[in-house]
Amino acid sequence: MNSQFQSVILNSTGAEKLFELEEIQSLWSGYGKIIRYGLKNANYDSVVVKHINLQKDGKNSKRLQSDLSHQRKLKSYKVEMAWYKNWSKLCDSNSRVPHVLAMESSKDEILIVLEDLDNSGYAKRKTILTDSGIKACLNWLANFHSTFMGQHSSDLWKIGTYWHLDTRPDELKVLKDVALKSAAKGIDKKLNSARFKTFVHGDAKLANFCFSKDGRDVAAVDFQYVGSGCGMKDVAYFMSSCLHEEECEKMETQLLDYYFDVLKKALINKQVAIDFNDLEEEWRELYPFAWTDFYRFLKGWTSVRWGDNSYSEKLAKQVIKSLGNK
Repeated sequence: MNSQFQSVILNSTGAEKLFELEEIQSLWSGYGKIIRYGLKNANYDSVVVKHINLQKDGKNSKRLQSDLSHQRKLKSYKVEMAWYKNWSKLCDSNSRVPHVLAMESSKDEILIVLEDLDNSGYAKRKTILTDSGIKACLNWLANFHSTFMGQHSSDLWKIGTYWHLDTRPDELKVLKDVALKSAAKGIDKKLNSARFKTFVHGDAKLANFCFSKDGRDVAAVDFQYVGSGCGMKDVAYFMSSCLHEEECEKMETQLLDYYFDVLKKALINKQVAIDFNDLEEEWRELYPFAWTDFYRFLKGWTSVRWGDNSYSEKLAKQVIKSLGNK
């Protein structure tokens, strides 16, 4: 880390000295690291620093990717900076996010200094969820969606989520499922034509949720793909990240009922003027489209085979049929 960035961390925290505690993770495709730093004589015991290197060169094999992929990464980090600068402050305790302490950019590098959620009571990470854990995350999503219902921003993604069709032509090109490939634009159009839109997190997988000690409260991280969209995109993606397909099929109605119950209460509490019955009707109809849209991406991105009677295949066939595709 250059001396300028070190000074940013020290000045934003009032620390005399900083020292690396651990590397939390490398960023996707080698674009930097997320590191926890300890602080001496500061207002905080530690901070989490996202240090991004945007250079694309041939020295790192992980960087040898298409220009489209590289441009998508560049934009995603600029979106995240805009999110923390202009929007994150609107999230309350029901949709907890880390407080941003400082941001700095220099040439091809970006620094984002964030509150350490571990020290704020969200130190647990989970790979398997019980019913209460699933509901804690759905509660976060419902409150997040209620906060940004009807909002628009030119600084965020016009269409939220990292898998939306316009940014994933390579995955569509290699998709071998002819019927799903033919329906891809129709699915995309259906989702983008939703009357009711909010900001979606865009990468609301289980790994991006931090849990309180008792597991009842969560905070979320990673806002590179936040943007406009139907809330069902986040809900379907989250469910796919923490449940087996058989469980999703079995629990679909129960979990959607819970999400919409929380969403309704949150919109009322925030005094958002909206016809909730119309919103719920539209979004329930769009749930299989949201699921199938992500499934379309997965089938073009991985070589995993799904059974003909899998939950995803059933929803995909239902969606394709509704669009009139064979």
